[in-house]
Amino acid sequence: MSESAGVQQGSPAIGAAGSAPAAPGAGGTEGSGATVGSARIAVKKALLRSSPRPKKLEKLGVYSSCKAEGACKCNGWKSQNPPPTPPRTDQQPNTVNLLETCRSCSHTLGDHVTHLENVSEEEMNRLLGIVLDVEYLYTCVHKEEDADTKQVYFSLFKLLRKCILQMGKPVVEAQESPPFEKPSIEQGVNNFVQYKFSHLPSKERQTIVELAKMFLNQINYWQLETPSQRRQRVPADDAAGWLCYCNVPQFCDSLPRYETTQIFGRTLLGSVFTVMRKQLLEQARQEKDKLPPEKRTLILTHFPKFLSMLEEEVYSHSSPIWSEDFLVGSSGGQIAIHTVISAPPVARPLYYSTSPVAVDPSSCGSVSPARKTASALEPSPGGQKRKPSEPLPHEETKKLRIVGDIPMELINEVMATITDPASMLGPETSLLSAHSARDEAARLEERRGVIEFHVIGNSLNQKPNKRILMWLVGLQNVFSHQLPRMPKEYITRLVFDPKHKTLSLIKDGRVIGGICFRMFPSQGFTEIVFCAVTSNEQVKGYGTHLMNHLKEYHIKHDILNFLTYADEYAIGYFKKQGFSKDIKVPKAKYLGYIKDYEGATLMGCELNPNIPYTEFSVIIKKQKEIIQKLIERKQAQIRKVYPGLSCFKEGVRQIPIESIPGIRETGWKPVGKGKELKDPDQLYSTLKTILQHVKSHQNAWPFMEPVKKTEAPGYYQVIRFPMDLKTMSERLKSRYYTTRKLFMADMQRIFTNCREYNPPESQYYKCANLLEKFFYNKIKEAGLIEK
Repeated sequence: MSESAGVQQGSPAIGAAGSAPAAPGAGGTEGSGATVGSARIAVKKALLRSSPRPKKLEKLGVYSSCKAEGACKCNGWKSQNPPPTPPRTDQQPNTVNLLETCRSCSHTLGDHVTHLENVSEEEMNRLLGIVLDVEYLYTCVHKEEDADTKQVYFSLFKLLRKCILQMGKPVVEAQESPPFEKPSIEQGVNNFVQYKFSHLPSKERQTIVELAKMFLNQINYWQLETPSQRRQRVPADDAAGWLCYCNVPQFCDSLPRYETTQIFGRTLLGSVFTVMRKQLLEQARQEKDKLPPEKRTLILTHFPKFLSMLEEEVYSHSSPIWSEDFLVGSSGGQIAIHTVISAPPVARPLYYSTSPVAVDPSSCGSVSPARKTASALEPSPGGQKRKPSEPLPHEETKKLRIVGDIPMELINEVMATITDPASMLGPETSLLSAHSARDEAARLEERRGVIEFHVIGNSLNQKPNKRILMWLVGLQNVFSHQLPRMPKEYITRLVFDPKHKTLSLIKDGRVIGGICFRMFPSQGFTEIVFCAVTSNEQVKGYGTHLMNHLKEYHIKHDILNFLTYADEYAIGYFKKQGFSKDIKVPKAKYLGYIKDYEGATLMGCELNPNIPYTEFSVIIKKQKEIIQKLIERKQAQIRKVYPGLSCFKEGVRQIPIESIPGIRETGWKPVGKGKELKDPDQLYSTLKTILQHVKSHQNAWPFMEPVKKTEAPGYYQVIRFPMDLKTMSERLKSRYYTTRKLFMADMQRIFTNCREYNPPESQYYKCANLLEKFFYNKIKEAGLIEK
């Protein structure tokens, strides 16, 4: 207790240092009480450091032990005449006298500061800074009400007090030193930006980087709850480390300070993300009129979308961004996001999933599609497929070009010319054109935070959540009003059945629509039971956007088939969403599982795991823009005016076509490389004969039918455009091949795909080479290409 007494006597003007830090549970950002206190302390330190040296010695003597002979145990000089509290302004400051005696030990002030005689001014100023930090922490200890926080303040107070006595540097002693978790929050957000947005052009990616910097900065200045409160909510969490290393050093700069985002990881982020996201978006809405115009779109439009996508990765148990070996060895490395992001080339489209399941946490355990590609390339039983651990030679990693493919370099160049830097993922104007996609308005509303999507359901194992129960009641009302033919008791039973879930559409905190479904993972399909949007919110694209979210949710959970019974009013809607009466699921799989409805039509939908459905219309629009730009480029190249031909005036009656100036620039090629059969029946007969010869060849056996996923895991993640002889036979039968070029392109695709997926020494690779040679011999024999 002698330490406390020493501080008390030597701190007559302690209140001038500023108020105590803001309560850790305040949930504040920059500008909190801690920041204000920090500024006041900095001012006081500057004044003290500019004082005369005797005044500095007096201040340090209060915290220095007596060095007089006789082993004096006094640990701090106390003035015989302490100044009044508060000090009188009309009184001149007393001249410091090193011969003045200590009230405790009767030795002089000089005996307490003999060790400081030869100390440099810089070292003395450092010690004075620690002195003011000690005084401020002393105030904090007495003002703090939370017992755990008070204990942390007191421990740091004793540490700094000891540093003054021993003239050492403060080092926080703890069982575990920073960083406390790897990867850090900063690294995880860096990985998230690379994982989700590396495919974007540099200008759009820079927008994402700005959002990430903004988010990390908010976390670094975020005030956590008190350690006692956090321990009740997160038993394994220890907020004391955050106080010691991140919070207190903000206003006590004598202590080493770490950024929260650099020493804490996913655990802390997950505990604060939901509350932080809500407060940040609410604050942005309230202060939208104060935002500068150049930041308004970034914060009000892009930031909510960014947070929603990040939330999915924070709470997903299988998210790859929290892996310590995320993209190890990729070009660009792992550079901290607060400086610059170097995004490695991840060949993956933007993929966005719905919010995490509110009731069933176990549903978050699926592997994201981007990670399946790397882990699923396992060898087939025959050992011929490429193993994932085998590094690909540089030549093999290059995509083999198919005739007619557009080089990626050209596409990237064109995309750079049509990209709007202010746009992250698509058009941001609220004035939608008549040709906009059906879900365009809904997608923009979701990006602005107007609407939200949540997969919810009832549970018998968890304590009921009031908000979830209110949403379920709201869904029951929507389905009852929009589906009058369904008994209300039946709707209520299924909506509240724990085996059923509902993708709910929330607007202004209330339910306006949803899709109720039941998943049958063992059977490989999901049954859609109810689908409705309240009548006054229809014709806004909500239904399409709902279904797209549901598709992405199921792709994430590796269920790729929907089944539903649609009445005559719903058939049109389901057709627009890709449903068909042609059911892909074998009847034995769903018979006895799906509920049968009299007078309704069974419809099914097969999902493509490579399609990001919620952004699909944006991708299509972008593709159309690219094609239009390519056409414009081509037109610009050929819109060259050549002088007219004068040779005919000189009596020339005929010239070769290729001699006409500019003819080759149009894409024209000389005829003679093969004849195009004009008669459709003759073309059909010729192609049918060739295809029969190819199918009868001894090396055609690997290509007779589509590749099965069970035999070649990961095949459809590697091969974007699969083709086989059975599919070609079906296309030929349906008269798809109107030209020989279409037929030859599909056949060539079979051989190219095989060589791309399989190593050169494999049997499949050799079969492709031999069959390709045989095919072109038959084409030449038929006269479709010149010999």
